[in-house]
Amino acid sequence: MEEIRYIEGNVKNQQEELSLLEHAGEIVEIHGSIYKIRKMRGFAFVLLRTAKHVIQCVYSEEKASFSLEELEEESCVIFQAEVVKEERSRTGVELHLIGMEVLSRPYEKSPVVINQKQVDTSIATLLDYRPVTLRNEKERAIFRIQNGITNAVRRFLQGEGFTEIHTPKIGSAGAEGGANIFRLDYFGKEAYLAQSPQFYKQMMVGVYERVFEIAPVFRAEKHDTSRHLNEYTSVDFEMGYVTGVEELMEMEAAMLKFVFTSLKEECKEELALLQVEIPEWKEIPAIPFAKAKEIVAKIRKRPVEEPEDLEPEEEKLLSEWILKETGSELVFVTEYPEKKRPFYAMDSETNPNVTKSFDLLYKGLEVTTGGLRIHNYEEQVAKMKRRGMHPEVFESYLMAHKCGLPPHGGLGLGLERFTSRLLGFENVRRASLFPRDIHRLVP
Repeated sequence: MEEIRYIEGNVKNQQEELSLLEHAGEIVEIHGSIYKIRKMRGFAFVLLRTAKHVIQCVYSEEKASFSLEELEEESCVIFQAEVVKEERSRTGVELHLIGMEVLSRPYEKSPVVINQKQVDTSIATLLDYRPVTLRNEKERAIFRIQNGITNAVRRFLQGEGFTEIHTPKIGSAGAEGGANIFRLDYFGKEAYLAQSPQFYKQMMVGVYERVFEIAPVFRAEKHDTSRHLNEYTSVDFEMGYVTGVEELMEMEAAMLKFVFTSLKEECKEELALLQVEIPEWKEIPAIPFAKAKEIVAKIRKRPVEEPEDLEPEEEKLLSEWILKETGSELVFVTEYPEKKRPFYAMDSETNPNVTKSFDLLYKGLEVTTGGLRIHNYEEQVAKMKRRGMHPEVFESYLMAHKCGLPPHGGLGLGLERFTSRLLGFENVRRASLFPRDIHRLVP
């Protein structure tokens, strides 16, 4: 047999697959799973699912040393094949099969058809059989794009002098407080799953000045909606020595621009497969909360309702108005009411009923919450007491304030929400690998 080249799976080539087109006319060895078999008259197309691509292979009795009946969908195999140029193929080549080694065979047929253009089933079934449905070409493309987002975030923030940190997910107190907190027994003591890394990233501003984390957070909210998860991935960063909330918004805008540019370069195939359009803008518009409420009330032709927060329908209406007026799919809403922001949010000097905070809406959905934090110890304790909180419970958190913190602020971006907006999904669960909501603990 001619020389065998390892196109995929060899340690040397794990980082980046070699182009099959470069090996036209050669015999190669390649491993993967049999995605689909299409029998034709006298030959068959065999689609091989590799780590990144679905590659078209051609079976013929004249060339292959094995029978077509030996092939079974979802079998894991090693193929020996000749690389033949084929302009109609997505990869520019076909593999004409010569030899095969079967590494494993499925015990039973998949309960869901996964090798069509998309998995044609309900979202419940899609999630129930997630270990299998994720093998669909479009379904797995979602999480390659999500991987591209987090990779780009890391590169951008590290380039801006941020240090990546890893904070505890079990603690003695919740950052956000309230009833939406998971309690657990911790060796006889009551402990909580982290609602956010808020306390720790503020502490670490006093150490590294700029920090970030991409990690799970937990919210015990009994929401059964298309926008809520009880465990999600939060992209958090915190910056020290900031002079205003605008710096945080500018940093996020620059980060998102970097993310979108990186996706266009690194996830071309996946974006094309899912027909995703990457947004472009010169700057993201910002609008004060009170003004936003007035605009929505005028659109609805009724008085302002729920004066302290934006309802989901209002977020959609506002985003539609901003898109029409400015062409931007993103909008910052600033100056949120003090009553709806956490105890660590810094109040405005000119209006104590308003905070130096913001949300970022993307295609009608809040994907980011951020703002300036209280860095002065006495101010923080005073605000806690005004809210009926007990500062002694937060002694370790306040230690950083007591010993001096720079003016700082930050934000948290929901990775699944952001991904779902980018890809045009109505349900955030589509952008969660194995979602956790009030009904779902498996798979």
